[in-house]
Amino acid sequence: MLRPILIANLLFISILVNAQTAVTLDQCEQKFIQKNLNLLAAQYNLDATKALVVQAKIWDNPYLSTELNASNPQNGKYFDIGNSGQKAAAIQQLILLGGKRKNQIEIAKTNQALAELDLQDLLRNLKFALRQSYYTLYFNNEKIETINIQINNLDTLVKAYGVQSNKGNVPIKDYLRLQSLLLDLKNDKMELVKDNIEQQSSLHVLLSDSNDIKPVLSKDYLSKFMHTNQIRLADLEQMALIERPDFNKNIQTVRATELNVKLQKANRVPDVTVGSSWDQHGGAFNNQVNLTLGLPLPLWNRNQGNIKYASSMYEQSKVNQQSESVQLQSEVIANYKKWVEAKNNFAQISLTNFDSYQTVYQSIVDNFKKGNISILEFTDFLESYNQMRSHYNTLTKNMVLTAEALNTVVNKELFK
Repeated sequence: MLRPILIANLLFISILVNAQTAVTLDQCEQKFIQKNLNLLAAQYNLDATKALVVQAKIWDNPYLSTELNASNPQNGKYFDIGNSGQKAAAIQQLILLGGKRKNQIEIAKTNQALAELDLQDLLRNLKFALRQSYYTLYFNNEKIETINIQINNLDTLVKAYGVQSNKGNVPIKDYLRLQSLLLDLKNDKMELVKDNIEQQSSLHVLLSDSNDIKPVLSKDYLSKFMHTNQIRLADLEQMALIERPDFNKNIQTVRATELNVKLQKANRVPDVTVGSSWDQHGGAFNNQVNLTLGLPLPLWNRNQGNIKYASSMYEQSKVNQQSESVQLQSEVIANYKKWVEAKNNFAQISLTNFDSYQTVYQSIVDNFKKGNISILEFTDFLESYNQMRSHYNTLTKNMVLTAEALNTVVNKELFK
């Protein structure tokens, strides 16, 4: 029952693979920049903060008021607003003092800078997720291609051994051993395909596209990860402090809280309302024009609570910045160590000539078909060969992904 299910699944997988579109990493990232919905939403948020900077620079509107007679008790008229009646009008303009308007503009500009850093940090993290999925797909596909070659060879052998086993020409245990090895390979392939489905799903979201892709890398793609340029840990730590948008966001947050302290202190200064009024007959003179001035008296409310709150938030933001600096340093060190370990492990096998191993593999298969080697020698070789190919694939993948992680942690392309 298991065999028909595996065959059906492999046929379905073959259809999926053939339906994939070959896409380079550059093409993938260009599409990501254009179509990722999270980036588009963050861009709208940035546009919104830019609009608030414009709004902060605009003066408050003047206030116009009027007074119209409702009832004249002397002549019994209602709404007596003619030449002999009474009406008045006033216009007033609020003028902010103490540097309030300047601080409000600076806070709005800082919020814009924070939104820009949010966008940059989102781009940094999503780009790493994109590359993770892309490279994982690529290395999984390489494993699948290797497994497919062995499945094709073993499938022919299993069928032949099945026939000969039924005739009694070969022991059934040899047939079962080959069949077990074949099923192990098919199960390994199924696990890789399941992982590919998850990676494709991740790329669907990142690219806003439901079509599957087939990663395509140049033959010398590993060369950029193997350059001899010295990458020093101290340089990486300094680079991260400068380039990382999330750390720079902490710097801007400190600035924003400091500006808020200044604004709250400025709010202690009373604002002045300046205006002019006209009164037809209700004043000391007919058609009286007056200058009006008004300001609140700061007797009880001198904004003490808001000043204390803003000062506490400012001190908290400075501590948070120090904490983020320590955390960032630790993150850089950890990723650097992982990259060095992965690079050293890869260097130990990078000179292995896998073309010659492929030739040996085919020779072993041919000799087994001719009966020149035993089934035990054949299966032992296949298991060793599979482990070697799998280890090489894993070590290469780890070297590439740790290098990409190091790029992300310092927010700079270190490997070009």
